[in-house]
Amino acid sequence: MAKMVSEDKIRKIITNIKHAAIDRTLADLGIIKDITIKGDKVSVTLAFPFANIPIKEYIIMSVKAPLEKLGIKVKIETTVMNKKETQKFLEIEAMYWKGS
Repeated sequence: MAKMVSEDKIRKIITNIKHAAIDRTLADLGIIKDITIKGDKVSVTLAFPFANIPIKEYIIMSVKAPLEKLGIKVKIETTVMNKKETQKFLEIEAMYWKGS
């Protein structure tokens, strides 16, 4: 049975996860769309700028793994950003890109 973890701790973990190739958090980039917490269950919706980004599974696991280590049941849903969100993402990406 999972121990109870505070909502603040869960949100802090999720919102502080950094993107692998952009020197910003997933929250800064608008990828963290929604977080719903009910007891030891967390549902996270991730919004990507494009449907088939190469590191999609890596990002999903970067959100899922630290929560599962706490004994939390995690459900990840994905969606695609709208035009305005995608434009903001691309602007931030251009400024903070650290990938190869």
